Amino acid sequence: MLPKIKKILYATDLSPNSKYAFGYAINSAIQHDAKIIILHVLEPVAAAIRAQMESYLDDDRIKKIFDEKINYTIELIEKRLKKFCKEELADNPKAADRVGSIEVCEGFAPDEILEKANKLDCDAIVMGTHGKGIIANTFLGSTAKRVLRRARKPIFVIPLPKAEVDRFLSEV
Repeated sequence: MLPKIKKILYATDLSPNSKYAFGYAINSAIQHDAKIIILHVLEPVAAAIRAQMESYLDDDRIKKIFDEKINYTIELIEKRLKKFCKEELADNPKAADRVGSIEVCEGFAPDEILEKANKLDCDAIVMGTHGKGIIANTFLGSTAKRVLRRARKPIFVIPLPKAEVDRFLSEV
């Protein structure tokens, strides 16, 4: 029996590669009659900054700031999704219905991606990679590499095309 893909976790860092990688996620969802869950992981606030915040703000205010950050990120993703649909899916407007939900959380991205994929019972993970070169991956590692090493689900890692890498790096 062939494996079925019914739910795809699309992990995005909201970088320039996001649109390109999302194209693969939506295409896979269309081909497999699957739903997409979009996930963005926010970097945790550094301990020193969190301690400083706690000395000046009460817990309710800190929670409100964090909730506002999550809501802002969800709105940004929705805006980009709407733009993507208008530009790329004009001939297939129903394809936008493939997006089932948008999740935003805080934590270490590889851990959160793997945890959400399991918790949400996803059958596959789609994510992009910047392809910034061997030196960056050697010293810093990458989220995609860390997810690949530990995943027990199929992962589609979408590299940014060379022309886009060159444009992206020239903008940095």
